[in-house]
Amino acid sequence: MDLPNGQPRHLGITLPIALSYPTPREIEVTDLLVQELIAQGTFESEEESRRREVVLGKLDKLVKEVVYKISREKEKLPEPDAREAGGKIFTFGSYRLGVHGAGTDIDTLCVVPRHVSRENFFLVMHETLSKLGDVNELTSVTDAYVPVIKMKFQGIAIDLVFARLNLPQVPDDLELRENSLLKSLDETCIRSINGSRVTDEILRLVPSIPAFRTSLRCIKLWAK
Repeated sequence: MDLPNGQPRHLGITLPIALSYPTPREIEVTDLLVQELIAQGTFESEEESRRREVVLGKLDKLVKEVVYKISREKEKLPEPDAREAGGKIFTFGSYRLGVHGAGTDIDTLCVVPRHVSRENFFLVMHETLSKLGDVNELTSVTDAYVPVIKMKFQGIAIDLVFARLNLPQVPDDLELRENSLLKSLDETCIRSINGSRVTDEILRLVPSIPAFRTSLRCIKLWAK
């Protein structure tokens, strides 16, 4: 895409290395690179991928149940209001970027409405998780820079952080892109929510997500 003055439009702050299309040889070595990434175990199996999706679905349902319980028992909201309070799970980090490998954890953000306090959420969520046979290695770190609940849910490592939005309800179609959602939040909630917001912004800004993911997998493998 060109600018009005005829100059090509570039994304980012540096110029691209090249503007030409890849040669057959470059496509070939890229395919070889992906094969090596697979051989090095940087991709997970389809079975593990499906298991992660199932676990996230169960966790999202569990969050809604915890929000309902807090709404009714601790905030004394009427039944209809408690049922509509909602709650939603977002992912961020390597899982959301699509560059996670086998056995890696899932960075997860739980977003709840304004009447659910951090103290009540961590207390009730920890109690609820501790009663589930699918959950082990459960730990709550409430005094961390970003408070987190760590666990293994059906063998999948989960790091769950918390953010309370200034909303009466958290619907399933909520998106976190709008800056207005940050108004009236404390610093801890802003730190918690920024992980998901930044990850999504990266995916919106990169020109080619497949090329970005391949490059990032290479960098992660090299760094190890």
